[in-house]
Amino acid sequence: MAEIACGSRDTREINAEIKRAIAAGDRDIVVKDPGARHNLGVAVLAPVRIRFAGSVGYYCAGLGDGPHIEIDESAGWGLAESLMSGEIVVRGSAGNGAAAAIRGGTVVIHGDAAARLGVSMKGGAVLVAGNCGYMAGFMGQKGALVVCGDVGDAFADSMYETVCFVGGRIGGLGTDAVVESPSKEDAAWLDARLAQHLPEARKRGQDFQKIVAGRKLWNFDKREWKVWQEAL
Repeated sequence: MAEIACGSRDTREINAEIKRAIAAGDRDIVVKDPGARHNLGVAVLAPVRIRFAGSVGYYCAGLGDGPHIEIDESAGWGLAESLMSGEIVVRGSAGNGAAAAIRGGTVVIHGDAAARLGVSMKGGAVLVAGNCGYMAGFMGQKGALVVCGDVGDAFADSMYETVCFVGGRIGGLGTDAVVESPSKEDAAWLDARLAQHLPEARKRGQDFQKIVAGRKLWNFDKREWKVWQEAL
């Protein structure tokens, strides 16, 4: 196991040290005292395990392809943005825009997530044990978004094929968002994912609400201009 002490070093030096450790063959790396620095652990393109022993700042673990990154405490804005594959786990809470534009992989948040969770996601899965803020799932194209607690206003606004599941209250649905009952297959998928990633949530798949796109915004039609005015 490689250990990296942040000390007084800046983000560039720390990230360079992580890349050097990976190049040297280390597959298990601990970064001590990250001190909520921004942009840590970005563009890691190898199946390695990295643990940040503390809190991280903005845009941690973005642009990754393959890593397992664990954050002992909380994360700032933009966690795991544009993740291609791998797994990002936050033991605390995450700021705005977590898992934005991910294309694959899994993002797990054991606390709460702030606004705009999973916006424009194009694949993968996002799981939150607590609550999330407004506009989660906005313009989601594929993938699954699971929130065990409550969600804020404009939830699942203007989505395409992302599928959302909510275990608590919905503060307000976004434009063209529709609530459905989960199927047996949905419930089984949720049970398996929660058992794997969030066993402490103690939720059953059958107790979630399923939110999908109503498909009214998928194709522009001038005869439905009022619907588009609401969306815009």
